Amino acid sequence: MTAQLKSHSQGQTLVLTLSNPEHRNALDPVMYSAGVEALNVAETNPDVRSVILTGEGKHFCAGGNLNRILNNRAAPPEQQALGIDALHSWIEAIRTFPKPVIAAVEGAAAGAGFSLVLACDLVVAAADSQFVMAYTSVGLSPDGGGSWFLSRALPRALVNQFMLLGERIPAQRLADAGLINHIAPAGEALPQALALAEKLNQRAPNALASIKELTEAACGHDVFAHMHTEKQHFLKNLNHVNAGIGIQAFLDKQTPHYKP
Repeated sequence: MTAQLKSHSQGQTLVLTLSNPEHRNALDPVMYSAGVEALNVAETNPDVRSVILTGEGKHFCAGGNLNRILNNRAAPPEQQALGIDALHSWIEAIRTFPKPVIAAVEGAAAGAGFSLVLACDLVVAAADSQFVMAYTSVGLSPDGGGSWFLSRALPRALVNQFMLLGERIPAQRLADAGLINHIAPAGEALPQALALAEKLNQRAPNALASIKELTEAACGHDVFAHMHTEKQHFLKNLNHVNAGIGIQAFLDKQTPHYKP
């Protein structure tokens, strides 16, 4: 079966499914380009308010396909870099996408599959799911931003433990560290991610986009520069039609119905 990225809509949520079940949804460059294209289309589609990234079957993603990576050793460095650049373009697309992206994780999320999870805005993981930065187990170092995401979120000693030793990390341990938002019963990650997406879909899309942009920029700003950026977003959203809808609905004790 050919590796592919499947997509379907459920209400206002676009579900993207990593599909390579014979290889635990190992990644392939065709998935990267399909992921970027899907997000580009969804960005301008007012019917899409959130995106879920999940895996087909029992696992989220085993990371890169080691047979393909092994064959790449014979290719010129420029060609070797193309696959990594394509993965990084997908990671960048997720991070800059103005709508919430939720990872729904069952089973294993390894290597670049773990990096994909970390790139998402929110994570719902099955109680028995496992995460591993497996690179050193095959003599490699990370890609997909995994080392950046972990270093931003966790103490250095813990990051080194996870990455140098390639330890399997239970979902609950990552939840305790603040990297997983919700632990679901086994088999329920996607349904619970859809329920979470529905809550997000009821909120003002422009406000959610501002929050994504602000949190992404925060680590590169001092607090004074960041407050200036906050002010700009606040004023932009104050003058958006959705602020009038939201404030009036709150005062009237009604449910707001926000514009795309």
